[in-house]
Amino acid sequence: MRQRSALNVLALLLVGALATGAQAGQIQAFKNTPARPATAAHEVAKDSREAREAREARESAESHPDTPEGRTEKTLLEARSNQGALYALLKEMPKGGDLHNHLTGAVYAESLVEFAAESGLCVDRASMALAKPPCQADQEEAKDALTSNSLRSQMIDAWSMRGMRAGMDGHDHFFDTFGKFSPATDPHIGNILAEVVRRAADSNVQYLELMYSFDRGRAAALGLQAGYEADLAALRQKILNQDFADAVAEARKNLDSMEQARLQQLNCRSTPEAHGGACAVHVRYIYSISRSKKPEQVFAQMLMGFELSKADPRVVSLNLVEPEDWRVPMEDYDLHMRMLAFLRPLYPDVKLTMHAGELRPGLVPPDGMRFHIREAVEVAKVERVGHGVDVMYEENPHELLAEMAKRNVMVEICLTSNDGILGVKGKQHPLAMYLKAGVPVALATDDEGVARSEITREYERAVLDQGLDYVTLKKMARTSLEHAFLPGLSLWSDVHKFTPVKECSGEKLGGLASHDCQKFLSGSEKAREEWRLEHRFSDFEAKF
Repeated sequence: MRQRSALNVLALLLVGALATGAQAGQIQAFKNTPARPATAAHEVAKDSREAREAREARESAESHPDTPEGRTEKTLLEARSNQGALYALLKEMPKGGDLHNHLTGAVYAESLVEFAAESGLCVDRASMALAKPPCQADQEEAKDALTSNSLRSQMIDAWSMRGMRAGMDGHDHFFDTFGKFSPATDPHIGNILAEVVRRAADSNVQYLELMYSFDRGRAAALGLQAGYEADLAALRQKILNQDFADAVAEARKNLDSMEQARLQQLNCRSTPEAHGGACAVHVRYIYSISRSKKPEQVFAQMLMGFELSKADPRVVSLNLVEPEDWRVPMEDYDLHMRMLAFLRPLYPDVKLTMHAGELRPGLVPPDGMRFHIREAVEVAKVERVGHGVDVMYEENPHELLAEMAKRNVMVEICLTSNDGILGVKGKQHPLAMYLKAGVPVALATDDEGVARSEITREYERAVLDQGLDYVTLKKMARTSLEHAFLPGLSLWSDVHKFTPVKECSGEKLGGLASHDCQKFLSGSEKAREEWRLEHRFSDFEAKF
């Protein structure tokens, strides 16, 4: 036994020596090999990961049923290995609605260059910020960008995330863009609206809720004139007494002009199909509130949002905008939520969505991430939350997630924006947490022009960055319309299983509706949009 053990030990030593020699040879060979890029190891790991994902996709595809939805799922899984193929597939997929879209942030910088030139504006050579004429010594005429590729490129980089470079702060660069190009937006808002709607149609989006301030600062000015009072009822009445009805009427006229310009740009009255179905995109609006202003100004803007939503069916909600981490939005966040809580009972038919939780560790102190989403849900009682990135840093996050699921509070997920501004992506993004908790979610673009994105790219990120399958994407598209701020009953009696109401049960969804189903649909704007989406899904899935 001892002799056999000794032989075994000797054998092991010989094997070890041979292995060490081989390893040394490999090391020497590596040293003599020409240098490879620093990313070579990452490429090897990437190839391995992609091979594994391709194998998993094949295995998963084999398990899907031979139904239109199952075949579409299989096609998507096969397309994952080629980004171009995946994009082409997802572009054709019906996407329902884009519920979180800032109108002036949705226009691409190339268009803004044209608008600036047309308006005769000046551009600062250092910052690329626009200004009214006459041009100063350190400025150039914006129209020079039409003949100077260098100037045009600098303007595009300064006005979008295309200009991001290593070491730059995405958060600051993103929010700085708006102040630079804003002089070119208001005079061309109809053109911008037409561009955004056209792009939505191209990406198979049928419904938009666009954020914009239609009063162009008048409400904030009236609030400043009134001055602040802690008695919110008295403050409301004081502001209403200052020709506030005229300000509301003026804001509606501004919206009329925007809409007329859009219809004209898209030839909707003469040749409505000339722009790929853009005239069929259903557009509604959300009034934007600058949250960094004085309390009386923020309150006056909130009042404008509620009054507009009450008076004009095209305006369906209001939302607080601007960076959540700025000083005033952080210090006055609780006050802003209490203001909304005061106003909501006075306008019971107006729904609310809220930028909340667009934060990450280090951007604000830890205690600044503990309550924004919760107060939006529990104090302001919002129906939807925009971004919600820091949900797991809130107090009792799992309890909050359960509450959001129970209250059916939907989260507008903006993957490209969250990556570009906050650096949050992949497994660090809370989308998986929301899905696991049963919180309704839908994809949205946020500021697709500044971010150099579009809704199809959001779906692409959801597949590649978040690992979502077709069934989940389809559910999110349906969820976008279910939580759209449209009047009328839902098509679904059970939104979790997407079971249709009894009037439409047993029918082919999106097909020719029976008398009872048609009667139901005619009485609900929301249900009609949902039925239209089902028709589009049926046509899309029939291709596979």
